[in-house]
Amino acid sequence: MKNIFVMGLDAFHLELLETIRGPEQYAFLPLFDFNRVVHLPGEEYPSLESLLREAHETFERFSGSVDAVMGYWDLPTTLAVPLIAERFGLSGAPLEAVARCEHKYWSRTLQKEVLPDMIPAFQAVDPFTDDPVAGIELEYPFWIKPVKAHSSYLGFYIDRPETLRRHLPEIRAGIGIMGRPLNEFLANVTLPPEIEGVGGFHCIAEEIVSRGFQCTLEGYLHEGEFVVYGVVDSIRSGRHRSCFARYQYPSKLPRNVRARMIDAAERVIDHLGYRDAPFNIEFYWDPDTDHISLLEINTRISKSHSPLFLMVDGATNQKVTMDLALGQAPVFPHREGAHRIAGKFMLRYFEDGILERVPTDDDIRRVQKKYPEARVRRLAAQGSRLGELALQDSYSFEVAEIFLGADRQKALLDKYHDVLGMLDFRVRPLERKRA
Repeated sequence: MKNIFVMGLDAFHLELLETIRGPEQYAFLPLFDFNRVVHLPGEEYPSLESLLREAHETFERFSGSVDAVMGYWDLPTTLAVPLIAERFGLSGAPLEAVARCEHKYWSRTLQKEVLPDMIPAFQAVDPFTDDPVAGIELEYPFWIKPVKAHSSYLGFYIDRPETLRRHLPEIRAGIGIMGRPLNEFLANVTLPPEIEGVGGFHCIAEEIVSRGFQCTLEGYLHEGEFVVYGVVDSIRSGRHRSCFARYQYPSKLPRNVRARMIDAAERVIDHLGYRDAPFNIEFYWDPDTDHISLLEINTRISKSHSPLFLMVDGATNQKVTMDLALGQAPVFPHREGAHRIAGKFMLRYFEDGILERVPTDDDIRRVQKKYPEARVRRLAAQGSRLGELALQDSYSFEVAEIFLGADRQKALLDKYHDVLGMLDFRVRPLERKRA
């Protein structure tokens, strides 16, 4: 029996983990309460040092062997898991390599060294200077975001100086939520001189690359072997195409385009020194120019893709994380699932309002009776005000995730619209004040 501690383990992902089969049996054990490290418990995440102390106490109380630690969430999981692995002699990625990926500005400087034609123009921005706008060297419009964030948190489309000035108070107020953990992690590595002055309270401004089609490569580098085991399409919607509408697997991009992305991913991952842990890398392909742009690198699997891999390949991508956390080369099936295509749909609203109805457990059971592969996650409670939901992107409010499989894309989309009607979400728009 292998004992695997999973950071922020929740019921939805435990069900997926328990589909993993192999010559050994696995016990998946919770490391930290879900609400402590996933849902923002207050104004900031717990310190990494406090999480290390709690992990030590948990391992000391445990009577069995501690064989691995793993996670599939973003911050603080992506920073805490490699620290815990390093501190307790478990398999994990090198800390400096994690920092090179997680620190978006540092990562861009290194990406540009090996993929100069795929990296947009970028610069660091200190939002706390008297006039950050005066230091902008990029042409408008551009995209600005913290050097460490996720889910497009505090990411803004900047079309003119006044837009940046309007968003600066919000950036200054919220950047510490993710900036503090990053700074704490960076204290464990040696920073090059050009990065020392750019920390978690800085932003990165980038030339906009969101033209054409977006996709994500999932893979790993282990013992010199580089593997990409899946490519997932990301379909965006909403204002500035800044919000994900659905993920769809497998990718429909041309094979030669995917091959070029895989080659680029191998070069950059090797250059960053990132190994022995999973990654996902997001790219854009513009079919009009045939140009490929690298968007960002994440030091984890995409948990959003886990049910998709299970439906199409016959195993959740969590198995890759688990195998690497155990120090062994992953063994992953290919096209052995029950469906030829799978999608994750993100139900979003683009105007503030009150969530007057969410589907009941009976509603979800009716969906699953009709479509046995379906999984539905409610992300907001009935009565919630959308504008008060935590860690949303800057232009939408996500209230549910719906996972479905099919044999072709039209059938997948038809199934989704049928499921939406069965779930019956309802939002009451806020009354607009009269002038």
